[in-house]
Amino acid sequence: MQMPKQAMLLRIFTGENNKFDGRPLYEAIVKKARECSWPAHRAARSDGFGQSSLIHTDKILRLSMDLPLVIEIVDSEEKITAFLPVLDA
Repeated sequence: MQMPKQAMLLRIFTGENNKFDGRPLYEAIVKKARECSWPAHRAARSDGFGQSSLIHTDKILRLSMDLPLVIEIVDSEEKITAFLPVLDA
């Protein structure tokens, strides 16, 4: 895969417990990204806090049931812009 000289980063924040059609939302987003011929993208856990202002972390002493996730996709502005309506759906 060759990266364009001018690229755009799409960063999506979600949680492990967020669902879409009965399965984790992040899995649905990654699957759609693959369907759009993006072999390179990243989904990773992240420390953060939600509406309750409680810190969510993956440290063993503080197990959280809804860890934050970040999905990142880098490509041309045209491809990223074309993917946005797919995410909205």
